[in-house]
Formats: sequence, C-alpha cells, structure tokens
Amino acid sequence: MKDNLSSYTSNDYDSRINSVLPYYTEFHNQILDLAECLDLSRINWLDTGCGTGNLAQKVLKKFDTVDLVLCDPSEAMLEKSKNKLKEYKNVKYVNLASQELGFNNEFDIVTAVQAHHYLDSGQRAKATQRCFNALKDDGVYITFENIALSCNECDKFGMKRWRKYLLEHGKSEAEAEVHIKRRGTEVFPVTIEEHISLLKKTGFKAVEILWMSYMQAGFWAIK
Repeated sequence: MKDNLSSYTSNDYDSRINSVLPYYTEFHNQILDLAECLDLSRINWLDTGCGTGNLAQKVLKKFDTVDLVLCDPSEAMLEKSKNKLKEYKNVKYVNLASQELGFNNEFDIVTAVQAHHYLDSGQRAKATQRCFNALKDDGVYITFENIALSCNECDKFGMKRWRKYLLEHGKSEAEAEVHIKRRGTEVFPVTIEEHISLLKKTGFKAVEILWMSYMQAGFWAIK
C-alpha cells in the first residue's frame, strides 16, 4: 500500500518521479529563480506538500538566510525529508495537509508543488486559502500542478503526448494506462483559467503563469 497520494511510495518516489513527470526538476529551477529575484535579506519559507524534501534541499543549498517549514500529510514523506535534510538546523516539520494549515501572516514565500491536484474543488479552495493566510502582505505563493487543457480535443492530444513520454521512459502500455486512469479518479486537474480564477477569488492581488509544458503548469501570485 502506498504511504502517500502520489504514484509511488516514499521509498520509490525520488528514483521514479522523473519517469512520469516531464521536466519535474524544472519546476524547482523556476521556483528558485523567481525566489532569488525577490531580493529578500532573510526568507521565511513554507513548503506545503513537501514530499521527500527535494525542493527544500535545493532551497537550503541556494539560500544561506532562510528559515524553512515543511508540511506534508504523509508521515513517511516527512521522515524522508528529515533524513535528507538532517544536517540543517533551520527546518521545522509539520504533519499536516495544506487545507489543515493554521499559519497567519508568517511567510515571505509559500510553495505547493504537485500537492493540490488530489483535492476536490472545495478542498482545493480551502488549501489555497490557507496558503494565502500563511503569507505576509506582499508575500509570494508559487504552485505547480497537473492541469486539464481548455477543450476536450486539446486534452486528448495532451494525454496522447504524455502517454508517449511514459512509454519512452520505461513504462509498459499497461503501466502507462494506470497512470492515465488516475486522472478524474485519484487526481483532479483543472484548467489554467480555473487556476487563475481561484487565485484571484482567494484574494491575491496579482496572478501570473510562471511556466507550462505537457500537462503541468506553474503559477505565482502576490498577496
């Protein structure tokens, strides 16, 4: 049984995630580049849905003056993060999902990478609101998610392209089909337009697309 909601167990996640998510490491590159341009002298950073701590590890290596809070609903994923980051003292760990967060006006940056597409519309809205609440005024929220494309024809074409990627990265036809069938049953992607609408409705004063490829997109928003 999986110990989290992703495709893989916490033990397999790091070695296998690139075989299902095109440009997974690029998500992190985009986040780090944007964060660097904020020119903050010291960063209070919350990473919710932190998983095994891959983004956190890169944040800690890049920024000397950062205090990091890592949240995840999976205890197993948090344990992986703790082991990976045990040399760092400026990290706190919280076993909560985004929609359970209780922070208020504490963080300069909040990130949520591949964390909220497991949620239905009501829970997604609650998770986004809790991330908003956690930010200081003028703080920045950065999220990457699986997306649906804007029309059925486009979505079918995108899925065909993703299937090709899965097969080229070692998946059998049956394995690829398992991943594809998660959409609408285990993961619930929404369109770019719906992402932007939710962020604006939540109260962010500025919302922008950060990056897009295949069936994933990144967004950033200012409180």
